[in-house]
Amino acid sequence: MTTSSNVSADGNDATDGTAPARDEATDGPPPARPHTGAVDVVCLGETMVTFMPTGPGRLADVSSFERGIGGAESNVACALARTGHRTRWVSRLGADAFGDHVRDAVAACGVDVSHVRRDPARPTGVYFRTAGERATGTETEAGEAEVAYYRAGSAASAMSPELLDADALRDTRVLHLTGITAALSDSCLDVLRTLTEPAPGRPLVSFDVNYRVGLWRDRTVRGPGLLLDLARRCDLVFAGEDEAAAAWDLHGPDAVRAALPEPAVLVVKQGAGGATAYARQADGTDTVTTAPALTVDVVAPVGAGDAFAAGFLSATLRDLPVFARLRHGHLMAAASLTVPGDLGTPPSRDLADHLAGLDPAAWGRLRLGPGWTTDGDAPADRSSGTTSHGVHNPRVEVRTP
Repeated sequence: MTTSSNVSADGNDATDGTAPARDEATDGPPPARPHTGAVDVVCLGETMVTFMPTGPGRLADVSSFERGIGGAESNVACALARTGHRTRWVSRLGADAFGDHVRDAVAACGVDVSHVRRDPARPTGVYFRTAGERATGTETEAGEAEVAYYRAGSAASAMSPELLDADALRDTRVLHLTGITAALSDSCLDVLRTLTEPAPGRPLVSFDVNYRVGLWRDRTVRGPGLLLDLARRCDLVFAGEDEAAAAWDLHGPDAVRAALPEPAVLVVKQGAGGATAYARQADGTDTVTTAPALTVDVVAPVGAGDAFAAGFLSATLRDLPVFARLRHGHLMAAASLTVPGDLGTPPSRDLADHLAGLDPAAWGRLRLGPGWTTDGDAPADRSSGTTSHGVHNPRVEVRTP
């Protein structure tokens, strides 16, 4: 049974946007509590070298590109590592120069890459993209990114259950996966089926749907149905409202929850509309928590969904209430939205905690722009936009009513 009301993680009315403190003596443990493990989060998936144009225009028209890396799962691992969590990225790369670049870039963020395998027979994937939203439908619309993938036959597409170190994947508090991996090959789909199989001692399994219509076009299997089946086997699921509509013809958070009642926690990301979390309680009902989005001066939307998942997971690892988890997701997404590439500089924990704790009116007046995570050395004052040491942060703007 699912109840639909705006409540906090502990079942108290949160229509004013606040999150009362949890009393475990009466409310029980928070939903989706992670297990213990050698690391906090293990992320599995492909990361490629990405080339983005140095100026506007179609891929056919631009003449120079900047090199970076792009991978939903490594994005999450990097963001979490840079906020102080112990993370591990598991994947396969070609035994080539691009593979060296990807491995070194992920490791530079503080991520354990010791379980990344190198393949001498298959290359590291590469893709080119313009700025804009990734397409979720079959037709490219205005404002959507133009993307050209060169990943067929890549080293990561050869991942299979037999080639992976089971202990490296399960000795963790959280195992984070995405639907992108399932689209790469039949053997990659087998990996996700194996890792999401219910088993004693399984870590908390987090799954971001990440429906990419272009990745499923050449597959003989039906992607949306497979993604729904995988999501049902996981403990924590992230789904965008737009991709749920495109993949499953589901409209609105309640419809998504009705189709996905199994996960202990379901987060439906609604873009500028905020995010809604459904957390199943001991009696089988849901508490439903909604957190409005922030006002952000967007540079590029690349990686924002991955950053949101990282922020939510970070707060989950810290055992924060669901409302705070959503706000930390929004803040981490804002760090990504205000830079050109996939990886923004996360806010310090003090700054994130301070902003996540703002009252609804102050949260609604925030406006975050490029550089907001790096200006100043302490949390911004909620009324003046200055740090607690009096240093003005010009990128954290508190608008007056």
